[in-house]
Amino acid sequence: MGYFSTISSKGRLTVPPEIRKRIGLKPGDRVEFVAEESQIVIRPARPEANPFAKFIGIAGPFPGGEEGIKAWIDDMRSDKDYE
Repeated sequence: MGYFSTISSKGRLTVPPEIRKRIGLKPGDRVEFVAEESQIVIRPARPEANPFAKFIGIAGPFPGGEEGIKAWIDDMRSDKDYE
C-alpha cells in the first residue's frame, strides 16, 4: 500500500498520519531527505549523539569544586610568567 501527498506551491508537503505514526514524528520535529541511489528517503532528523558524552565525569570532580575552579583560573590570569 502506498501513501501519497501533493507538494504545495510553496514546496510544502504533508506526511500522511500513518507514516508520521510509524516513524514517530510529532509536530515540530525535523525530517531529513537522503538521496540513496535511485530513491529519496525521508526520515526523522535525530540529533547526533555527543561524541564526548562517554567522557563526562571520567576525571571526577575538580578539587575544591566551583570555588576551586575559580581560584585556579584567577591564579592563571595573575601569573606574570607569560609576559
